Amino acid sequence: MAFLRSLFSGVSGLRNHQMMMDVIGNNISNINTIGFKGSRTTFSEMFSQTLRGATQPIGGNGGSNPIQVGLGMTVNTVDTIFSQGNIETTGVSTDLAIQGNSFFIMKENGQNLFTRAGTFQFDANGNIVNPGNGAILQGKLADAAGNIPVGTRLEDLKIGFDRKSPAKATSQVKFAGNLDSSAATGDTADTSMTFYDSLGNRQTLTLNLVKSATPNQWTWTAAVPAPSAITAGGSGTITFNTDGSLASFTYAGGATGVAITPNNGAANLNIAIDAGTPGEFSGITQTEGSSSITPRDQDGYASGSLSNVTIDQNGRIQGTFSNGTLIPLGQIIVAEFNNPQGLVRQGDNMFNVSDNSGSAALLIPGVSSQAKILSGSLEQSNVDLADEFTKMITAQRGFQANAKVITTSDEFLNEVVNLKR
Repeated sequence: MAFLRSLFSGVSGLRNHQMMMDVIGNNISNINTIGFKGSRTTFSEMFSQTLRGATQPIGGNGGSNPIQVGLGMTVNTVDTIFSQGNIETTGVSTDLAIQGNSFFIMKENGQNLFTRAGTFQFDANGNIVNPGNGAILQGKLADAAGNIPVGTRLEDLKIGFDRKSPAKATSQVKFAGNLDSSAATGDTADTSMTFYDSLGNRQTLTLNLVKSATPNQWTWTAAVPAPSAITAGGSGTITFNTDGSLASFTYAGGATGVAITPNNGAANLNIAIDAGTPGEFSGITQTEGSSSITPRDQDGYASGSLSNVTIDQNGRIQGTFSNGTLIPLGQIIVAEFNNPQGLVRQGDNMFNVSDNSGSAALLIPGVSSQAKILSGSLEQSNVDLADEFTKMITAQRGFQANAKVITTSDEFLNEVVNLKR
């Protein structure tokens, strides 16, 4: 019967090296699976049978060690290896890769699951989803003004492609250029700039500048086309220092800007004119040369339609609108675990929490988490093919050796049987 122990040990070796081969085979089959994390098998010895216990030294006799015979081996763990996979650039803006230890949070059938595979697309309702199973990416949505709420309450990331960017009334216009210092009294220079009212209507503000009899001084007058009307601040003076730099830009009557009533249902405007920084050669200057004043900038715009969606390294979803504005639409939230090896595989590259993974910590990439999100990229499988082939040889040799133990034990038993003939 003593030979039966070696038989059973050999059987345990066969069975568990076969499991090791199963793990290797699964790793290799997923060598090209996006976001896949490979596994490894570790073994431990099985319980040993004690044939004789240890004795302690007594009197003049020394102690003796125990005699134990092992009963084979068993699988200790099948660990998931969460090392970083290589990042491949795809050029598809909704393909996302995580550089770090975080997971995307997906909602499938009302349950939050976790994945490293970032092959996302928009569905018919504008949800960012895994196109293979319809699981919806989770995060926070911005309000109409582009403000993302505080906290970590999760919701479906749904982008409305019919969303509009509201018009913004102009509050400031900037001019730059030069006025001829040798101009005679009464000489003029004209310039005009587009501005927008609160309804997004495009209008034109015209400035007429006239050289004053006072040295280093010009007067200006503003005009707008009907039905709009200027109600205050429609004129003033520009004064220059002796070196030609701007000294001051003032409005008549102590106004702070050009007050305009659009008379078309839009709100009244007060447009500040930025002619440069006093004392510096920026904006409008007065030096020798021809007079030429040009508009440089204004802060208003018409309404716009959503034309493109981008995602930055912090997981912020930004909408680019046809009027040139960039408005936040949402924020991707990621999850991290104290023990990611404790997660349970759910299929479709998804993981679920277990009693030993710890609960998910909900974090913002690049802010409360060190992870970064790379748009237009995908994380490849972290399986090392050379390492798997080496392990395959190890598993094969282990299986082969244990098979030899069984056949050799069988030969011993055959000799016992043949003792009586």
